[in-house]
Amino acid sequence: MDGKLLARIGAIVFVAVAITATAIEITRKDEPPAAPPARLVQPERDPLREGQRRCQQLGQKAADDAQCLRVWAETRDRFLHPTPAPSSSEGR
Repeated sequence: MDGKLLARIGAIVFVAVAITATAIEITRKDEPPAAPPARLVQPERDPLREGQRRCQQLGQKAADDAQCLRVWAETRDRFLHPTPAPSSSEGR
């Protein structure tokens, strides 16, 4: 086979594939989402978190603030002493 003929056949095949792919994409219908998007739930108001934010905003002054010292102690307690999960054998 001649090189020019082979190049022409390759170009024709490429164009045919491109036209077919374009036609398929144009005729394809977008499906609507199966379920409506989930609603965002507002977390419960956490006074400890609010205290942490307040102390964060105080910056260096928070080291002398009694309320910040209490908030930090409670934060440490929550982190270091988590409540144990209920045992599965308790209900039997």
